[in-house]
Amino acid sequence: MTGINVSRYGDRTNRPVLALHGINGHGGRWRRLAEHHLPDHHVLAPDLRGHGRSTHDAPWHVDQHVADLLAVLDAEDIPRTDIIGHSYGGMIAVHLARAAPERVRRLVLLDPATGLDPAHARRRAHEACTQSSFATPADARADRTQSWPEAYPGAEDDEVADHLDQDEDGHWRWRFEPAAVVTAFSEMARPPVPPPSGVPTHLVIATQAAIVRPTFVTACREALGDDLTITEIDAGHMLYLDRFEETGTLIRNWLDSRVIR
Repeated sequence: MTGINVSRYGDRTNRPVLALHGINGHGGRWRRLAEHHLPDHHVLAPDLRGHGRSTHDAPWHVDQHVADLLAVLDAEDIPRTDIIGHSYGGMIAVHLARAAPERVRRLVLLDPATGLDPAHARRRAHEACTQSSFATPADARADRTQSWPEAYPGAEDDEVADHLDQDEDGHWRWRFEPAAVVTAFSEMARPPVPPPSGVPTHLVIATQAAIVRPTFVTACREALGDDLTITEIDAGHMLYLDRFEETGTLIRNWLDSRVIR
């Protein structure tokens, strides 16, 4: 109905968690974290529009992603959920909470990419116009190993198994639409907005990445007050892959300890 592919982990009678990946990613990246750290939850990990096995058709802007995700929740008969969002997924999570605060219990924002420097976003968008291709899956795995030097063992194998596809020209490419990524960089350059008041939020900052802008932190403090928790992790942007145990434990403990209003 939505054209959005959703990976599901855990018993559907457990507390729901919606897990949102960033650009170039896919829902399957959450599998190990869901299985190892959130076994008592029902984790739904969609492929965002333009990514993975979801429709790659436009539009790819934030409002469309929010509409897609609300449709997923409706289709799954989930009236209210916790949300974990990484990078662009973190920005989308914030906008979903602002559009439908009654659907969101709590937010975990993993190094959310919002309010990026416009010149930096333009450079990254230009880079995204050209999609890498590989002669063999082994070449793709080697490329991912170079990109993810600190990822947990087996992350590259998971990525090749779940996210690599052979095109008609015989070359192998990751399953995402470059135009969707270009659009995402434009969206991430929008002025940052905080989650709505009353939605408990845990902002997790990867200190090596310099992605989270001070203006966003200030806006979150002003909007959320005591409902904001901030943790810094000494990691690069892919912190839930690079610091798998630390990030997973943080998410589990926070979701299990917070009082649901």
